[in-house]
Amino acid sequence: MAKRILVTGVGANPGFGLARSLTRLGQTVIAADAHPLAPGFRLPAVEPRVIPLATDPAYPDTLAALCRDARVDAVVAGIEPDIPPLVDMRARLDADGVRLWLPDAESVRTCIDKAVFHQVLTEHGIPTPDTWGPEEIDEVPDGVELIVKPRNGHGAQNVHFVDSREHARVLCALVPHLLVQRRLHGGEFTADCLVDRSGRASVILRRRDLVKAGLAAVSTTIDDPVVRDLVVKTLTAVRAAGLCCVQGFVSDSGAVTITELNVRVAGGFPLTEAAGADLVGQMVNGLFGLPVDHGRLTYRAGMFLTNYTETLAVGDAAELEIAATAKGDPS
Repeated sequence: MAKRILVTGVGANPGFGLARSLTRLGQTVIAADAHPLAPGFRLPAVEPRVIPLATDPAYPDTLAALCRDARVDAVVAGIEPDIPPLVDMRARLDADGVRLWLPDAESVRTCIDKAVFHQVLTEHGIPTPDTWGPEEIDEVPDGVELIVKPRNGHGAQNVHFVDSREHARVLCALVPHLLVQRRLHGGEFTADCLVDRSGRASVILRRRDLVKAGLAAVSTTIDDPVVRDLVVKTLTAVRAAGLCCVQGFVSDSGAVTITELNVRVAGGFPLTEAAGADLVGQMVNGLFGLPVDHGRLTYRAGMFLTNYTETLAVGDAAELEIAATAKGDPS
């Protein structure tokens, strides 16, 4: 029987792809986003709903009311900002019979806060980039290529590559809540992961062959036991649960370094499904308390995917009608 699943953030690649995959599986998707022209609203068969930004105080009440009014069975976040308020709403949604499958609040904080993530991985002996806070810039060695990024950033937004401590210091003085990391070089990878309720993980590896604005424009599935083992170790260290993705680099010498873990599906996950892994289907099983069949999460290495930007729809915005929960109005 089809479930009614609300997917947030359908204006971004992960949420858009997740909504499309769920509809292909026969689920009914309530597509939610803060922008009335979000691309995911144009997907066939979805029920579009405009919701407030996750930072809006009205977000919890509005989302809870939407779940009741639209008879939602489960909520799946497509973007990071929605995850902390959803974790806080867990008991409230559960009381209304709405399912979530997310890690505990401390695990979510570990993954979203890049400084905490670095600390936890370091404590577990997992290689991760050298990281400094704004007050530690004087400790950066000479001649190190750096990345300056938001401590709680997502989607490669506001990421800057610099060649000196001085440049990093200026950025940190201008923008709050930044951190500085050593820039890595080598082959970049993403691991699409599903961790069942017993802690068992399936990992599908993709090499990011061409990256534009943080998204893999070209990627290829790979099989690398060393990378897989380190990804599993990372999932265990942060107590991951459900659907997530891990990113990192493999240097020319073969050293593997983990850079981040996102508590959501990756934008390039359609390649994982094309390579044979039933990622979203098994996520749905786990979401509703059914066993995850890890035998259906195997995949074929050597499959490739290319992405491009296309125009989904054009028209007169004044004529646009979306059945929407009014922003900031939970009624």
